[in-house]
Amino acid sequence: MEVALLSFSSSLSPLCHQRISTLTPKTSNSPNYPRLPVIRSAVSRNKKEETVEAVKSHLENCHLLAAINYKGLTVKQFQDLRRTLPDTTKLIVAKNTLVFKAIEGTKWEALKPCMKGMNAWLFVQTDEIPSAIKPYRSFQKERKLENNDFAGAVFEGKFYAPDNFKVLETMPTRAEVYAKMLGALQSPAINLVTTLQAPAREVIMVLMAYIKKLEDESNA
Repeated sequence: MEVALLSFSSSLSPLCHQRISTLTPKTSNSPNYPRLPVIRSAVSRNKKEETVEAVKSHLENCHLLAAINYKGLTVKQFQDLRRTLPDTTKLIVAKNTLVFKAIEGTKWEALKPCMKGMNAWLFVQTDEIPSAIKPYRSFQKERKLENNDFAGAVFEGKFYAPDNFKVLETMPTRAEVYAKMLGALQSPAINLVTTLQAPAREVIMVLMAYIKKLEDESNA
């Protein structure tokens, strides 16, 4: 979210000077107009708070949060990169201190080793991790941005450094996991049902007989 900085013309009317000066303490060396750095400081503080809240909102449905080395990327490159990303990912640029303030005390705090340098932050809001990461890898390779690599990521509360990032990129998709599970369980499951059918029936018969025995004893 962008916040427009407030600015004031040097040709403010005397009435404006009077109204604003009542909000700003004067000193013997101060002219009768507001000290603009104080106003800019307030705007800057509000913008920081909005950035922290924006990070928190992106984390609500987030499965993975990754830091990308942003130093050296031009504005155009960043805009082009954003256009290549799927709707399930969000990419923002924010100061490390503000991002850490948003993730402090949460499972995302494991990202602390990335809190240095200039970072862009990739929020992956799907459990299909490889497909969410692939667009950046393709962009990085196409534009020869070897220095703008992933600085790290957090997935399921665990920190992944750049040297073991390949684990995230080669994770099987949900469909692949289901297919493997079905293939592994199909034959054993059929055998298991066949094996348990008779004993299960016998157990039920024993329990029913025991219940009947208790009922007979209570009626005697």
